[in-house]
Amino acid sequence: MLGSAPGLSGRWERLEPRPRARMLRQVLHAGLRTSFHALGRFVAGHPVFFASAPVLLSILLGASFSRYRVEEDVESLLAPKHSLAKIEGNLVDSLFPVNRSKHALYSDLQTPGRYGRVIVTTRKGSVLDPVHLDTILKLHRRIYQMQVTVPATGFNSFNYSFSYLCLPDDKNVCIIDDIIRAMEEIQSARTSNRSVPVLRYPITQLADGRQAYIGHQLGGVQGWGPSGAVRGLGTGARGEGVRSARALQLTYYLQARGGLMDRVAGQWEKAFCAELQHFAALHPKLGLYPSTSSSLRTDFQFSSVLARRPLLASLGVCGVLAVLCCSMRDCVRSKPWLGLLALLSITLSGLTAAGILNLTGATYNSTYLGIPFVMLGHGLFGSFEMLSSWRRTREDQHVKERVASVFEDVMLRFSGSTMLHLMTLGLAASPLTNMEAVRLFCRTAALAVTISYVYMLSFYSSCLVFTGYLETGYRHGCFCRRVPKPDRLDSKPAWYRCLMYTRYQDETQTTNPPHVVGHSHAHPPNPNLTHTHAHTHPHSANNPNSHGHGHVANSTHAHPHPHPHPHTHPNTSMDPHPQDSHLLLGCVRRCYGDWITNTYVKPFVVLLYLVYISFGLMGFLQVTQGSDPSALVAMDTTTVLYTRAQQRYFSSYSPVIGFYIYESAPYWNASVQRDLLEYAKGFQRISWLEAYLNYLTDRNQSTSQSRENFTRTLRHSFLREPQFAHFADDIIFAERGQGEEPDVAASRIFLVAKTTENKREEMSVLLDTLRRLSLTSRVRFLIFNPSFVYLDRYAAAVSSPLRHSLLAVLFLLGLSSLAVVEPLVSVWLGLTLLSVQFGVLGFMTLWGVELDCMSVLCLISALGHSADCSGPLLCGFASGRGESRTRWVRVALERHGVPSLQTLICYSAALVPVGSVRSNLTRTLFRCLTLTAGCSALHTLAFLPTLLTFLPPSKSRGHRPGGDGQRQEVECVEMNDSTRVVDQITTV
Repeated sequence: MLGSAPGLSGRWERLEPRPRARMLRQVLHAGLRTSFHALGRFVAGHPVFFASAPVLLSILLGASFSRYRVEEDVESLLAPKHSLAKIEGNLVDSLFPVNRSKHALYSDLQTPGRYGRVIVTTRKGSVLDPVHLDTILKLHRRIYQMQVTVPATGFNSFNYSFSYLCLPDDKNVCIIDDIIRAMEEIQSARTSNRSVPVLRYPITQLADGRQAYIGHQLGGVQGWGPSGAVRGLGTGARGEGVRSARALQLTYYLQARGGLMDRVAGQWEKAFCAELQHFAALHPKLGLYPSTSSSLRTDFQFSSVLARRPLLASLGVCGVLAVLCCSMRDCVRSKPWLGLLALLSITLSGLTAAGILNLTGATYNSTYLGIPFVMLGHGLFGSFEMLSSWRRTREDQHVKERVASVFEDVMLRFSGSTMLHLMTLGLAASPLTNMEAVRLFCRTAALAVTISYVYMLSFYSSCLVFTGYLETGYRHGCFCRRVPKPDRLDSKPAWYRCLMYTRYQDETQTTNPPHVVGHSHAHPPNPNLTHTHAHTHPHSANNPNSHGHGHVANSTHAHPHPHPHPHTHPNTSMDPHPQDSHLLLGCVRRCYGDWITNTYVKPFVVLLYLVYISFGLMGFLQVTQGSDPSALVAMDTTTVLYTRAQQRYFSSYSPVIGFYIYESAPYWNASVQRDLLEYAKGFQRISWLEAYLNYLTDRNQSTSQSRENFTRTLRHSFLREPQFAHFADDIIFAERGQGEEPDVAASRIFLVAKTTENKREEMSVLLDTLRRLSLTSRVRFLIFNPSFVYLDRYAAAVSSPLRHSLLAVLFLLGLSSLAVVEPLVSVWLGLTLLSVQFGVLGFMTLWGVELDCMSVLCLISALGHSADCSGPLLCGFASGRGESRTRWVRVALERHGVPSLQTLICYSAALVPVGSVRSNLTRTLFRCLTLTAGCSALHTLAFLPTLLTFLPPSKSRGHRPGGDGQRQEVECVEMNDSTRVVDQITTV
């Protein structure tokens, strides 16, 4: 029969020899489209199963929320997982545990298990004024005597006070801050009318002769200069007298041995905060800012509690806009329920993913707040693309064929974007990622995107089948009621006629009369007969739908499968009644497409892109690290208020840095002594070595002695003095042979650096400097502070997942070029993703967002979101042949720009309620995702449509006009009689 067709010569002309690689890509592409076509027919044939199975599975897995658990260890989430600082911390804890510091504890030196801490400020005056000093000591006594009952009720209840839970010294007395002892000495002197002892800053001397560092216990200090003048805040030299202080910090360390003691300590922390709140109400002249070991964890997770209602509001706003985006004036073609069903599909997939996580024992943390938006952007993109493709199918086809055409048109692109999501998230979730919060987020997001993709193929597609049957049955798209005939509508009220408006009946009666063109057999009129009209036009060989990579469900070309498809033309209207089309589609078709491709608009768009790149570069050069964990907690919480007070009053000095000499060193050697003194030069310090060398000098003894004499004097003379006895906690002796003096196996020195406003960056520089020094020093030492676990290689730990994701995207795009008929699509898409990432990173810096784990998570998810928006537009443009670039840009905007615009509208509206949550974490999430949506919209709707009008790929390749300008095509006529499908090949 093919040989008898007189018009086949023109058809075969298009199958001219092409390069082998291009032919292989065409074959692979056609095979994938055929597979999705068969999958669409299968889903359309079993809609009840594919609609009910996901719902039942979600309900079953949703019952696993009884195993819901919240992550308790915030440090493991927000600090780099593998870092040198953690190894150094373990070594420090093994050598000098907190419990071994019997005489002095330094608040920021080591990480205690449980503690309560409070900053006391004065509204007016100094905390050292008699009235305020007495009030603070009264507060200290109340905390000291405070008791908690565990368990709260029952005969086995016990009362626990601080004296039972505290860390004791060698005399079994609770260790308290040195500033308390100094204040008690001042109060005692005032009571007995003695001269008040001089309090020096930052290192003072107590009554027993011991030196104590109070730089982190007194804040906002004004000191007396040498001539009696008042010095500025924190500018005093070593040991300078304190004139006034605006703030005071007290720390109460608790023991947490075993589960019971840890539970009791947790209850004590809660009672501690309640007692401070009650005390602040009784003394309004003081400001109290408490903090406990569990404050960071509680305030970090509190963001999820604050975001519950805004997330529900986001879902509601997005649902309303999704309904509007799926609605049309024509009540039969309108699909408002599909908007809600798309959100229901995303919700069910999220519930299923959460159930799987609960069953596998995973824990929840507040960074997961970004996962619903990853699913929302990807799911809405797929649903709007399917609906747009559905409206381009012929309405006189059977529902199964229309669904199969939609799958063939959309699912290849949707699967590609899903694969890109999974590649970026999967690589960021691999062990290569050194940030636990990023790894857990990406792992969970990859699972959620996978389930969302499966539910889109099953649940949402089956819903599309049901709405298709409603449309075939000529029922209202919203109320599912059959629309009356026009003669019956004339007698109804105006509001009813407006509600039931449709032109579907007129079209089926006038535009599709039952006939068969060019067939020798006559058929009786059959309403189920489906036709494809043969068109004769001057550029049929370059028809956009005749190409193997056209991504158009309505194309008619040679397929390896026997299923024909309807035919469309770029120079004919896709909708026979434009006035009945969707509002956004009409605006793009009539106004925006012509405006954005106008010759006079293009220079302004190019200029706008240059401005975009300029501001992005400006922000990119100012990117800063956000290694402070308090930047990821809810606002107006104890952690934020405490951090603000600490930065205001205690920012003059760095945290206490432990200088640990972890190997035996020849301390008696003069050169080693000079090196150690040189290392500590410029720091505020408490050094046993410096105090010992001064001790020897005061006794007219040489500091360079033999090992035996040096160690013997240290043990039996220096450490026996009361004012130096506390240095015994800083030295570890190692026994040698019998009768020999032991060696100093390890020791520690405490250093404090003078800092300015940019405290964390200075600490990072100091950490790198001292570590480089430790590599060249003859003395093996390390430095440690608990904050170093957040600073140590934080920039590399945060940025590496983003770099890995970008490399994964480029690799995937390069690999996908083997399956794409036009490889330039991958090049354009890669450049678009890099441009979007560059813009988001730059603008978020200008908006005040630092590079922390939350912003990096948003940047990783932005890769997939921008690919969702711009990928279909690029594919639609690159697939066309013939005509002009401008014409194909307009066609691509009509077919794929409108779904992207609908997705961006709903996505942006869903972000608005989240912006109202008073949380630093959600503020970062809102700003980054808003910038992602804005940059993606600019590229999809402005930059790409303009640049594609004068940049490759070319549209003239393969364009050959026929002999006299006309060309004939072979097309298919499909007849459906509700039991079988008969394909007839006809010619014109």
